[in-house]
Amino acid sequence: MAGEVIVDALPYIDHGYDDVGVRESALAMVEEECRRYRPTKNYLDHLPLPATSPFETPLMVNEFERIQNRLPMETLSMKRYELPPPPSGKLSEVSAWQEAIENSMAQLEHQWVRSLNLELMLDYGTEAWKSYLEVFTAMQAKAQLQLQQLKKDIQDVNWQRKQAQTQAGERLRSLEAHWVLLVSKNYEIETECVELEKLVHAARQKLQSITPLPSANDTAPTPEHMNGFDKDDLADSKDSSSSNSNSNSDQQDDAEQDAATEDRGNEEDKPDSEARDEASNEST
Repeated sequence: MAGEVIVDALPYIDHGYDDVGVRESALAMVEEECRRYRPTKNYLDHLPLPATSPFETPLMVNEFERIQNRLPMETLSMKRYELPPPPSGKLSEVSAWQEAIENSMAQLEHQWVRSLNLELMLDYGTEAWKSYLEVFTAMQAKAQLQLQQLKKDIQDVNWQRKQAQTQAGERLRSLEAHWVLLVSKNYEIETECVELEKLVHAARQKLQSITPLPSANDTAPTPEHMNGFDKDDLADSKDSSSSNSNSNSDQQDDAEQDAATEDRGNEEDKPDSEARDEASNEST
């Protein structure tokens, strides 16, 4: 995948994060990435708009329209708490006075409801508050349990990550040591090969220096007579054949010497046997 970033950091086994210049280099990398990344205003155009209409109330719709039109927010109306008399031009109208009377009656009813709520609060407010505290305490305990479970899950994830990185670190160290060993062996083998090539080259030069030059009367074997063997192979075969012939001749000489010694032994034993035969005849 193009542009894929592979994170190969192992913070549990890597070292050197507190060294001099590490933080500066990391910040420089972040700045360089920020320079390359050019965010646009419409980077979410490929995503569909959220469907918020099912959750909007008429009050929210009106407020959104006001915000969209950039209109100021209406101030809190205190008109219902006021008891204004009829206007000066309508002092003689009965409807104006009737409206003022209804307004005063609404204000009185509101004040009576407030006093009733205060009396109910004095009678039942303590128990209601205790019930609310019990519910709140239960919610807090439940949230505390969820928080502990989340912390435990985080700790388990961190422990698994540490264990995985530790195992990976041991594996990496083992592979690195094996790689160093192989590289060292390859270097030693290459060094030995170079030395052997030097020895072979020196031996060939020495052999060429002590080998007599061929005369004009000598006929060099043709490739057809050599049967696909080079000069070095032929020389080795000649040396081996000469050594085999010499060993065969030495074996024949040893066999002839053994036969001669046996004949001499038989000749020396023969007079003694004849003397014994004559002595036995005289005794008879």
